[in-house]
Amino acid sequence: MNLNSTFIFQTIVFLILAWFTMQFVWPPVMKALDDRAKKIADGLASADRAKLELNEAHKRVDAELSQSRADNQVRLAEAEKQGALLIADARKAAEAEKARILSEAKAEAEQEVQRARDALRDQVAALAVMGAEQILKKEIDPARHAALLAELKARL
Repeated sequence: MNLNSTFIFQTIVFLILAWFTMQFVWPPVMKALDDRAKKIADGLASADRAKLELNEAHKRVDAELSQSRADNQVRLAEAEKQGALLIADARKAAEAEKARILSEAKAEAEQEVQRARDALRDQVAALAVMGAEQILKKEIDPARHAALLAELKARL
């Protein structure tokens, strides 16, 4: 065999091998490479979407935190106002109770004073009657009457 026939035979085998490779081997390899590239692209896209969703979730969490802090501040302010109102109401009720107790005590003291005056009048009347009885039992003497009246004054 000479060089030309070998060269032609090798060229024909090469072309058959190239055709066979292009028909049967190359499409599955290219399909596998395309599938792999698509999976990588999908993975990167999913990672990008996950990053965006994570950033959005962080923003939502921050917004919720700030909203809850604001709500807590409002609730604290309302609680403080309500506490102040309760204290003011209790203070007013205590003042009213104090005034009522004082007025009752004053009325009771006035009644006691009135009772004491009435009792004192009764005693003065009894003493006056006793003094008059003693004066009338003894003889009429202005010096003695003055002494009896002085004694009566001392008893009062």
